[in-house]
Amino acid sequence: MNHSGLPEEIVSPGQSPKTRFWRLLPLLLLAALLCYRPGLAAGPENTQAAKKKATVKIGKEKRFILDWLGEKEQLEFFGRISDRIWSYAELGLQEFKSSKLLADTLEQAGFKVERGLAGMPTCFVASYGEGKPVIGFLGEFDALPMLSQKGRVPRKDPVIEGAPGHGCGHNTMGTAAVAAAIATRKAMEKFGIKGTIKVFGSPAEEILASRPYMVRAGLFRDVDAVIDNHSSSDFGTAYGVSGNAVISAIFTFRGKTAHSAGAPWAGRSALDAVELMNVATNYLREHLNPAHRLHYIILEGGQAPNVVPDKASVWYYVRNTDDELEAMFERVANCARAAALATGTELAEVRVLSATHQFHGNRTLAELLQKNIELAGMPVWDKEEEEFAQALQQELKSEEKGLKREVNPLREPRDSFIGGGSTDVGEVTLVAPTATVRFPSNVPGAIGHHWSTVASVYGSIAWKGLNAGAKAMALTALDLLTGPETLNKIKAEFEEHMKTHSYKSFLPPEATPPLDINRDLMEKWRALLEQHEIKD
Repeated sequence: MNHSGLPEEIVSPGQSPKTRFWRLLPLLLLAALLCYRPGLAAGPENTQAAKKKATVKIGKEKRFILDWLGEKEQLEFFGRISDRIWSYAELGLQEFKSSKLLADTLEQAGFKVERGLAGMPTCFVASYGEGKPVIGFLGEFDALPMLSQKGRVPRKDPVIEGAPGHGCGHNTMGTAAVAAAIATRKAMEKFGIKGTIKVFGSPAEEILASRPYMVRAGLFRDVDAVIDNHSSSDFGTAYGVSGNAVISAIFTFRGKTAHSAGAPWAGRSALDAVELMNVATNYLREHLNPAHRLHYIILEGGQAPNVVPDKASVWYYVRNTDDELEAMFERVANCARAAALATGTELAEVRVLSATHQFHGNRTLAELLQKNIELAGMPVWDKEEEEFAQALQQELKSEEKGLKREVNPLREPRDSFIGGGSTDVGEVTLVAPTATVRFPSNVPGAIGHHWSTVASVYGSIAWKGLNAGAKAMALTALDLLTGPETLNKIKAEFEEHMKTHSYKSFLPPEATPPLDINRDLMEKWRALLEQHEIKD
């Protein structure tokens, strides 16, 4: 061997160039075959995904979806959309730019888009195709208050102190749904696949305030199955009943003003009523199951200490199981009535903003989704992404293990109810078979509703994660469109479940979407956020 690393006879100067070329050609071809990997520009496949694809026969339709979403151009196109929504950081029901960007993208891809549905200007439904089956994709795009943070910076460093930020990864979720739908649409057109796909642009999930109204408006009436998605640090799915149902409501008290020092006896403090209600509900906690949740913020408590406040309000989330939610809410309302009686004030209004059920995940659909998660496989992370993840984990004092490399197994229902958070996707699960894919756009150890998640769901980690989620969703939609036996099994399971979990809305008839709830807060920050927007 010489310093080139090739056999001496191949590089020997005594041979003619033509002879050397033909001797070298087999090695060059072998090297090319070893180096070639489809979709490399979008990130090489990991070992797990490669093994899965080697043992599973992939039809041309699925191969088309994997290849199309695997292109560098698509990874970057949808990644930039996600980053733009991240920079808008719009609060629930104020997501005018985020909603428009997603709806416009679908419209330009050949979808028919209906906007401003169910009484919400930022709600849309985009449709492609005709006839049955009808397969839905869910997508969210609202941010959270107080969480502004620079992307890919592993320490707290706000873009604008106190402004909103995407602390739950919703910028990736609406984008992943759009990417999956467009990929599915392209496959339907190319291979003549019949049916209809719909994207349900769902605002205000962080205040649980769109799906109950969307269901009430009949937007899911003709849908055969729904594929939901959520940002995560892992890649997997689950089934069964989980999370808490919730009623979100504002309690408003009215009293009488007076001089707080000169004649306080002439006043009736609405703030006193709010505080007494909160004391009563905190005593109520002792008598709740540990899995149930109860929390609040005071929205209004007066405007000056020397004036007895004649108006005050408090916003409550009451969380419980579907079966016990309404009874628990009545106990909280009794605390409000008692506070009004004790303070000589009036409980002027109980305004229910939203109310939603627990999540009821369809097992058969989740099993199908799991197969396609395994087929899509985890992204391969580069050195810079791993270093950021480890730096963030070090900052958070969590295990410095970097990013996940393997998909999760299908998660079965827990043996006991542990409560926890809520999602208004729960409302959809009781009107159509639904399953959720969790895709890896976040860093393990990052905290939900925290600056660390905002830092994580921007840039290439988020791009690769939402791309992987879009692949799993599109592959599953394709299975549902072309596999009537599987879809019938999913629907049969759903119908059996509904025999013991019949649907009724928790919304009072007079409830309307709370379009005002984030308006003033968003207007406070919008002009400042616009100075930091990513334009394209």
